[in-house]
Amino acid sequence: MSTTLTIHHLRKSQSERILWLCEELGIPYNLQCHDRVPPAMLAPESLRQLHWSGTAPVIQDGEITLAESGAIFEYILTKYGNGKLVLQPTNPNYADYLLWLHQANGTYMPAVTSVLMARMKGDSDESPTQKIMQQRANANLHAMEHQLGKYPYLAGNEFTAADCMSVFGLTTFRLFIPSSLTEYPNIVSWLQRVGKREAYQRAMQKGEPGFEPMLSAVPQLPSQ
Repeated sequence: MSTTLTIHHLRKSQSERILWLCEELGIPYNLQCHDRVPPAMLAPESLRQLHWSGTAPVIQDGEITLAESGAIFEYILTKYGNGKLVLQPTNPNYADYLLWLHQANGTYMPAVTSVLMARMKGDSDESPTQKIMQQRANANLHAMEHQLGKYPYLAGNEFTAADCMSVFGLTTFRLFIPSSLTEYPNIVSWLQRVGKREAYQRAMQKGEPGFEPMLSAVPQLPSQ
């Protein structure tokens, strides 16, 4: 297979998902990495020049430039996936697949990002807004823990794109908002399981060379 696909990856960001998805699907791609700009560690101007969103992930495929993780997943899976990593409506776990494919960026990441931004402003964790966002994040973790107590993967017995979408918020994102997953042994077991996938390891090596994926309950933060 040959494609014109280019992935623009912001280091230590959710765009790692796109590399992983392509590695799982065996899709060739060009990789362009962008470094965060200190001291705020935001995305560089080079990404804004590519897309008005100004952040990653961004892909280019011929004349098409596309942002947003969910949109990129659908684009790649539909155009290049050949039915891999998705469940069809006839599958009894189809609703689970849809839920967990969209839950990460639809609910969990907005909640924990709100907590992060509030902490950066110096807001107390006891503020009403902080409590609401943390409760929302915790509810998602409890639901995920329950799901992974029933199945080895989020959509059932089969590894799918829903797993690819969901790992970042529980691993690399903890660089920015350190947290423990000791209360969630099923989640930790799942992280260990998917972390052994060769496609995940290739993606992380290409996108984050020298970075140890944060797959344990209480990962060691890299030295500054």
